[in-house]
Amino acid sequence: MDKALSGIRVIDMTHNQAGPACAQILGFLGADVIKLEEPRGGDIARRNMRDRDDSDSLFFLLFNANKRSLTLNLKTGRGKELFKKLIAKSDVLVENFSPGALD
Repeated sequence: MDKALSGIRVIDMTHNQAGPACAQILGFLGADVIKLEEPRGGDIARRNMRDRDDSDSLFFLLFNANKRSLTLNLKTGRGKELFKKLIAKSDVLVENFSPGALD
């Protein structure tokens, strides 16, 4: 059965709680959500509030279920090129950076 957002691709560049929860809801509604993470450890929520040193935190897992994850270094030319290609093939970008961070 198709869901309301089936066929929609969402790029998730969020952190903390509200942003990841927003993108997750889009995924629950059928969107294909791709979470972009930086190469040096990924989303900080993976490491914060861990129950065990050898796994991601439950907080991270809770708000990032139903997503695919991709590591991309946006500080390199190749990373920027791949990001532009990914954005061109996507419908929605969800981010919660400070103003101007993606400029």
